[in-house]
Amino acid sequence: MNPTAVAVLGIALMFVLMLLRVPVSFAMLLAGVLGNAYLLSTNVSLHLLSTNVWGQFASYSLSVVPLFVFMGQITFHSGATERLYDAAYKWVGRLPGGLAGTTILASMGFAAICGSNSATTATMGTIALPEMKRYKYDRALSTGAVAIGGTLGVVIPPSVVLIIIAVQTEQSIAKLFLANIIPGVILTGLLLATVFMMAFRNPALGPPGNRTTLKEKIVSLNGVIDALLLFGLVIGGMYAGWFTPTQAGAAGSFGAIVIGLARRSLTLKGFRQAVAETLRTSAMVVLLITGAVLFGRFLTVTRLPFDLAEWATGLPIPPLGILGVVLLIYLIGGCLMDALGFLVVTIPIFFPLATALGFDPVWFTVVLTLVTTMGAVTPPVGVNVYIVSGLAPDVPIQTIFRGVMIFLVAYALILILLVIFPQLALVLPNSLM
Repeated sequence: MNPTAVAVLGIALMFVLMLLRVPVSFAMLLAGVLGNAYLLSTNVSLHLLSTNVWGQFASYSLSVVPLFVFMGQITFHSGATERLYDAAYKWVGRLPGGLAGTTILASMGFAAICGSNSATTATMGTIALPEMKRYKYDRALSTGAVAIGGTLGVVIPPSVVLIIIAVQTEQSIAKLFLANIIPGVILTGLLLATVFMMAFRNPALGPPGNRTTLKEKIVSLNGVIDALLLFGLVIGGMYAGWFTPTQAGAAGSFGAIVIGLARRSLTLKGFRQAVAETLRTSAMVVLLITGAVLFGRFLTVTRLPFDLAEWATGLPIPPLGILGVVLLIYLIGGCLMDALGFLVVTIPIFFPLATALGFDPVWFTVVLTLVTTMGAVTPPVGVNVYIVSGLAPDVPIQTIFRGVMIFLVAYALILILLVIFPQLALVLPNSLM
């Protein structure tokens, strides 16, 4: 059997295992081990398995994952989310749809110190959904705003997804963090514009909240200081050359603990919960990367990524047309399975294709992150939607999906802007690093 056929069978086996509810990381590991055993030998395959597992768990570059996750967990258990939400409410809560806008603004603030879409969704949903229910917000708007706001946890740096892509593709984590800042801010603005346009057209969707004075607005900014300090310490420290990404994660975690203790809001119970959640999340991420690396080595042996790149570059259509097909595959894949799992699986296939077509790897990573993130809110496997459904069991799941759909226009617009103006993603990493 030729290597290409073996690669196709390996990919098919992996997806069959996923359909049987085998975790993505173990499905990739098994497909990679069996594929390498067939193409090379059993001894070589087992040797690759042992060295890859050890290599990933002993990897210095991957130590950045638990550090950034820990920073977000400590910040959450220190009560920063309530302060962020209060500050956002004081500034935009009085507008029609203001509570939904508050949720998106606070989600952006929490995303800047969290790095996870599911954590952002669960955290903001716990705070925002009861408030919007109290003000009789439209259920589709309120739940949709929470779910879409959670996606900013992946887009706004420091993002765990960006770290995973950087490790897999051997790119600079600091560059990818910088590249996502401008698109993330623009996307947040587009999401806010969507909320306010809906509420202005139909005020019944989101009645305005209570009026606040200028003094209350200014005082509320005290709740934003924590996020700004940590974001500035992490991103600014990497840009200034004070820290490597791993050291920045450690500095951010230490800073989060100091802030929590200074505010007297971090308890021993909260610290223990932060450690437990960090261990759970980090183990999942490292296993995913381990499986992806081994599966990627199998695909490299079959030469499928290189054959695919050669085939695509020879097609009589422009590179943007091929890129559109690739992004459509990611969008469909994110609808059918866990978006992060699909991303990790397909990077060894499509990243070489993108670079062969001449796309900047940093720019392509930003675009890929945005498209993958949409999978967190699209049916049938929109993890953010199911998190919101768990927090609001009285709202039908189809209502939440309906509430999210209008916000996907904002994602489409930011993708179009990035295609027309690639410098939106490249100007910061190119000028500052």
